[in-house]
Amino acid sequence: MDQAERYSHIACCVDGTDAGGRAVAEARRLRDLTERISVVHVVAPPSLPVTLAASLGGAAPIDMSTELAAATAWLGGVAAGLPGAEPVLLEGHPASTACEWAASSGCELLIAASHSGLVERALLGSFSGYLAHHAPCPVLLVRPDVLDGGADDA
Repeated sequence: MDQAERYSHIACCVDGTDAGGRAVAEARRLRDLTERISVVHVVAPPSLPVTLAASLGGAAPIDMSTELAAATAWLGGVAAGLPGAEPVLLEGHPASTACEWAASSGCELLIAASHSGLVERALLGSFSGYLAHHAPCPVLLVRPDVLDGGADDA
């Protein structure tokens, strides 16, 4: 393959779901098209209802250092399954943080699953929709129904 046909940097956004795993599988298929590959996960801050419940004594506060340590270990395992991949753990609103990181890291292609749960969509909006409209580079959305016959809920 000619060097001019290769991407210099591809990133795969993951979230711990089966759909995120399918995005990693797509990144694995494209591995030979890039010099650098990143597996990106964004840890969102606690939602306002969770924060309010904790402050009112209704729930235990979320220990972000514990959350980040668990996410770091999990993401390292995901990246280990993709030869040569570097894990990238970020904090913030998932979609906008991923786009900001992609712009600052020189990412030339983002891969993500086109899915989200109803609660996540209501609180954060559609991750894949945001990427499609705001990413600084092309976005490859992996549809669940293409790979396994499931319904797309994005």
